[in-house]
Amino acid sequence: MNKTELELKNIILERYGSLKKFSEKINMPWATLDSILKRGILNSNMANITKIAKELGIDLESLAVGDILPSYDKRFPLTLAMRVDLETYTEQELEEIYIFAEFIKSRR
Repeated sequence: MNKTELELKNIILERYGSLKKFSEKINMPWATLDSILKRGILNSNMANITKIAKELGIDLESLAVGDILPSYDKRFPLTLAMRVDLETYTEQELEEIYIFAEFIKSRR
C-alpha cells in the first residue's frame, strides 16, 4: 500500500470506523475496496474510485496524481482570496474545514 492509499485508508477508518462500514455506505463489496487500497488507485475502475472520492469529498483530479484534497462545488468557484488562503492550511486543517462545512450543510 503506497502513501495515497494509506492516507485514504486512514481517512476512511477515522470517519467510518471500519473499511466494511465504508464499503457498505458506498454500496461496494468490501473485497473490492480492499483490493483498490492494496493495488493502488490508478489500477482501479474509475467508477469505483469516483464513488470513494465523492463519499469522502475528495477532488477526483487531485486524487489521480496522488494528492488528497477536498473537492469543491464547481457551481461556486473559489475567489482568488480563498485560493490563496487555502494554501496556508495544512492537510489536516483542510480536512477539519471540510468536515465542518459538511456539518453545516447537513443542518439544511
